[in-house]
Amino acid sequence: MTSSTFSLQTPISAHGVLIQAHIERTINDLLTSLPKPQHLSADQRRGVIARYTAVLEGNFIYWMTAAYLAVKSEESRLIIQGNLHEEVRDCHPGMLRRFAVAAHAAPTDSDALAVSRDLMNVRLFVGRLSGVRVVLMMAFFEGFIQRFMSFLAELAERQGSVEQEYTNVHGVCDVAHEQELFRAFAAEMPLDPPKSAADLFEGVDLLLTLIQSIVHSNHSRSSVSACSALTTT
Repeated sequence: MTSSTFSLQTPISAHGVLIQAHIERTINDLLTSLPKPQHLSADQRRGVIARYTAVLEGNFIYWMTAAYLAVKSEESRLIIQGNLHEEVRDCHPGMLRRFAVAAHAAPTDSDALAVSRDLMNVRLFVGRLSGVRVVLMMAFFEGFIQRFMSFLAELAERQGSVEQEYTNVHGVCDVAHEQELFRAFAAEMPLDPPKSAADLFEGVDLLLTLIQSIVHSNHSRSSVSACSALTTT
């Protein structure tokens, strides 16, 4: 039985729909806070791509594996397994590395250091293996990534790159990934209910902080927060 078949069996509740809408608003606020590519210097453009690569290349599969280990329902496991299978089968880390190298933005030690503290906070969070919270964090991330790709692609183009496989693929496939992960979230909520909005959105807020480190390092950060703006709980 495929993950799509399972998805039809767990409809998202009214409360889940409100949470999903809230995540969408959070993503939109985050995208609005992005700097204009034309206002960034070549070094700043390189830095964004390099820090993004330093984070995603070695951590996305780890985070999704943590979600797989943490969830309790068979439906969620099949959804996440499908995501992991695609990541490994199509070698998404290698795809990202080619994208960064073509944009003259291969990560350096300095790039990794710039995001190390916020990255460690996310790693420690996923290591606690709270299924519903990790799945919500990953649903948020998939939704953000697919809408972030046009920004990332423009940065690379302005760096003289014509390598766009990574941004083209993730600008399409992550739409389905986001929706499937919200289905997994709906399946997990009754099995692992959060204690509060702050508890539920902890991973989302930690990931928001990490994304802001990627994009706004050496610049002022925005104050986007998933939990603080929540009005649906």
